Amino acid sequence: MAIIIRTLLMEMAMEMAMGRIRLHVESPETVSAVQGSNVTLPCHYRYEPALSSPRRTRVKWSWQPVNGEGQEHDVMVAIGTRHRSYGDFKGRVRLRRNAPGDASLVINPLQSDDTGRYRCEIIDGLEDESVTVQLEFRGVVFPYHSIRGRYLMNFHEAKEACEKQDSHLATFEQLYAAWEGGLDWCNAGWLMDGTAQYPVVVPRDACGGTDLAPGVRSYGVRDKSLDRFDAFCFTSSIRGEVYFLQHPVKLNFTEAAEACQNDGGRIAKVGQLYAAWKFVGLDQCDAGWLADGSVRYPIIQPRANCGTSEAGVRSFGFPPKHLKHGVYCYKVRW
Repeated sequence: MAIIIRTLLMEMAMEMAMGRIRLHVESPETVSAVQGSNVTLPCHYRYEPALSSPRRTRVKWSWQPVNGEGQEHDVMVAIGTRHRSYGDFKGRVRLRRNAPGDASLVINPLQSDDTGRYRCEIIDGLEDESVTVQLEFRGVVFPYHSIRGRYLMNFHEAKEACEKQDSHLATFEQLYAAWEGGLDWCNAGWLMDGTAQYPVVVPRDACGGTDLAPGVRSYGVRDKSLDRFDAFCFTSSIRGEVYFLQHPVKLNFTEAAEACQNDGGRIAKVGQLYAAWKFVGLDQCDAGWLADGSVRYPIIQPRANCGTSEAGVRSFGFPPKHLKHGVYCYKVRW
């Protein structure tokens, strides 16, 4: 038997070497998804010419996180029906295998750190081919500053501030996409790569002058401990429901948080409100407390007495917590 197997392997190797059989692996360059949902990263392989009988292939998926500096991490290895997943991907990944040659990776649910470059590698013992696919989150970028005021956060404080609001520091690509979508903001904020930048759609004196063209303007890489800016946060989470609590009276901040708890939820975070506005179409012309002590409200359809003529999340900043407002609550769906 061993002699027969060796003979077959030698014959197949000769066929490969002679160019009669070639392995092809294909995948799209980029896949977009929403945090908290699931995603399928396509990967298909085939042979030219087609084989008369299937081969026992090994499928390996690896992942390089955003700003991973070249380091790849194993996600899953599969041979036939046997498979093994690794690290934070354990229990969240599987191969789709809808048809012969389908080695697509299914991730469910998506977590906030799952973005990056994924490599699908197909090994049949004779040839090794791979392809990469970039996983991006569809989401919304929003500017954020400290309750103490503007330009008061170093990089580490900005990163923590975004995470507390159910989001994370935006990448340059995410800020650039937001600028293309109309985000116009004069205050510079930290990004994930350690730079401080800001998007300008309409050049004006208060935003660097009218001589500069529209675009994302950069202060370059800054000292992460000493320099202080605001932050640009990115959220892509739709894991729960955000709603304006219908309450008979206005509430101070403490009363607002308690009212959400009494309703079976908790007071919403800024990132959750932005996600509800962006993905669910939450439109509410009522100012309400949020978990960070700010007061905001989301508008899809601009109208009289609801702020500016553009859609967005309106902010009243951080008013004294004894003042009375409504409240936005959040309930987890699962």
